[in-house]
Amino acid sequence: MRYSAVRRLQLIILSFCTALVLGIFLIIGQRYQYIPSWDTVAEVASLASLYEFSINRLNLEQPHIVLISGHAGFDSGAICTEADGHITLTEVEVNASIAEQTADRLGRSGFTVSIVEEYDERLNGLEADLLLSLHSDSCIDASGFKAARYVNSPIADQEDRFLTCLNEIYSQETGLAYHPNTLTHDMLEYHAFRRVAPQTPAIILEMGFLGGDGELLSGQGYRVARGITGSVHCFMNQMTTE
Repeated sequence: MRYSAVRRLQLIILSFCTALVLGIFLIIGQRYQYIPSWDTVAEVASLASLYEFSINRLNLEQPHIVLISGHAGFDSGAICTEADGHITLTEVEVNASIAEQTADRLGRSGFTVSIVEEYDERLNGLEADLLLSLHSDSCIDASGFKAARYVNSPIADQEDRFLTCLNEIYSQETGLAYHPNTLTHDMLEYHAFRRVAPQTPAIILEMGFLGGDGELLSGQGYRVARGITGSVHCFMNQMTTE
């Protein structure tokens, strides 16, 4: 898969550059009988990190992850209110915040990331390494997450790998358990599943319930984003074995 080849190329270039810098450094040291200080060694290490940063930003067919910010550009999604009618949470805002945090984390770790709206025209025939639609469940007093792929998916084996990663990593990072027996027809027949290219793995994730998990989703979105990012890494690493 492209991800494996790109990462191997990045590591080769990074190793070469680091070895080159250290080699020059040692030759100069031997010639002038110079013993480096720890600060100088730290500078060399920082330079190596800079090389890695630069390499990760090379757009050499980096894995492309597309995030749907659930309900964006369409409606508000679920709306949570107090007894007096005061609005406390809207799904579309929670989804947008976590989508942005997730995109930032994935971008910093070397992925190309796009955030699209619910019915974005770019979904038509979309070719990507992963499409992930981010949603939040209703305002009922419940807790947990759930995810689904297209019930008739031609690449179900690939998408099931991502679901396994979610069950392991997302659950661990967020502290949320999988919410059983609540998958809906709207999830299994999610509109985007039929719009993207057949070879694009596509998943819809209900990140938690706005009712029981509202504090996590709105106040600790970084944990949710971290769980999603870790799950993406898990999936992409598994796909390198193909």
